[in-house]
Amino acid sequence: MAATVEELYRNYGVLADAKEDLSKHKDAYQVILDGVKGGPKEKRLAAQFIPKFFSSFPELADAAINAQLDLCEDEDVSIRRQAIKELPRFASGENLPRVADILTQLLQTDDSAEFSQVNTALISIFKIDAKGTLGGLFSQILQGEDVVRERAIKFLSTKLKTMPDDTMTKEVEDYIFIETKKVLEDVTGEEFVLLMRILSGLKNMQTVSGRQQLVELVVEQAFLEQALNPTDADSVDRLLQCTRQALPLFSKNVHSTRFVTYFCEFVLPSLSLLTSPVAELDIQLEVLKLLAEMSPYCGDMDKLEVNLNMLFEKLLEFMPLPPEEENGENAANEEPKLQFSYVECLLFSFHQLGKKLPDFLIDKISAEKLKDFKIRLQYFARGLQVYIRQLRVALQGKTGDALKTEENKIKVVALKITNNINVLIKDLFHNPPSYKSTVTLSWKPVQKTEAAAIGQKRQSVEDIGATATTKKLPTNLPRRNARQIYNPPSGKYSASIGNFSYEQRGGFRGGRGRGFGGRGNRSRGRIY
Repeated sequence: MAATVEELYRNYGVLADAKEDLSKHKDAYQVILDGVKGGPKEKRLAAQFIPKFFSSFPELADAAINAQLDLCEDEDVSIRRQAIKELPRFASGENLPRVADILTQLLQTDDSAEFSQVNTALISIFKIDAKGTLGGLFSQILQGEDVVRERAIKFLSTKLKTMPDDTMTKEVEDYIFIETKKVLEDVTGEEFVLLMRILSGLKNMQTVSGRQQLVELVVEQAFLEQALNPTDADSVDRLLQCTRQALPLFSKNVHSTRFVTYFCEFVLPSLSLLTSPVAELDIQLEVLKLLAEMSPYCGDMDKLEVNLNMLFEKLLEFMPLPPEEENGENAANEEPKLQFSYVECLLFSFHQLGKKLPDFLIDKISAEKLKDFKIRLQYFARGLQVYIRQLRVALQGKTGDALKTEENKIKVVALKITNNINVLIKDLFHNPPSYKSTVTLSWKPVQKTEAAAIGQKRQSVEDIGATATTKKLPTNLPRRNARQIYNPPSGKYSASIGNFSYEQRGGFRGGRGRGFGGRGNRSRGRIY
């Protein structure tokens, strides 16, 4: 039978006055539990009274928790919020993982105030027992409904970094790593990005060995042991997402060798066949940019000569012969286009790997092929000089707001691209070829040391363009996800010059389609 407001207050008084003899008044607490069967006023009182005396009646613990849960699912949102607010008071001892599990399921609410209350309650019990709370969260991530799983992962990705150091102990971080590895066995692309963000933020992952462990996790997700199907957008998307997640982890001590090798062996040969997971994405340029960014961190490679040759052949495809070449491939055609963005990436990657086999252009290819390559380099370099002059004239004297126009921002990036190519071509024209020059890829922020070096030495003609880019590039670039196409003023040269980072662009194919593991939808209702 439901208790009335008067009965609730009377029995509350009995318990409040009992002090040390609370356990003798089990019947009074049972009346309070029965308050959940009453009307709105009785339920609001029960939501407050039940947790107040919960710890004094361990034999009624299950009944008390279940009564509070009934209130957490009440039709009246104000009753639900009150009940949720009091839930952390039940989180003691063996009850805490259960409360964490319940709160995690309650994340599926569509009421913003209620959702905020659930978040607050979870944070509260996290600070009481982090590992126990994580147990409830990961239980729902692994077994719960999709909406609960999604919101639990997002909770971890946003809230863990706000937790104090005395909460995020080594034991807690180790537990997060172990449980996250289980989740990664079957994830979507979006989930993978969030989970990697969680792991990357852990203190014990900031060491060389920690970052190496993260790279190993990404390698498992990337399926690098399998050949790439270039026409399968999901497979291409998986590779792109994994490479983007691995890229910030690479360093002189954590090598990118497996990814660079895979790109050379399976991606470059099928570059023109790649199917983009996002309609507006220039998939070929995207792949080449990722390869370029990884190449400085490549370690010892088993098939270095073979892979370097693949890079060399791909570079030749984007470096045309001059149109006046007798019996050449362009003799009867119009003047070829110079694809600066593609060439910057390929030339940079070739330059980086070439350091590991400096005699490649001398001993590993024929004299005839080397001559052909130098003719292409020379023609490209001539086009560069014309283009660089045009860009410098166009940008001369422009500062401040004048450089913030879309057209001028693109020209600044174009100048950086062409200057980079110019520096790399000069290196390769040395006899023997040199691999000593250092450039910053056009879409990357200029390093302070490089900017300082440019400022200290006397500026040459080449430095002027680099300096202009150094000063303006970081603050005046187009938006990260913008794809800018710059057509040079004459018909002789053209380029596709974009500027975007390796971060996630344009979402995932099919929204939350299960592209990373085919997770099936689950809908079992709440499983308190």
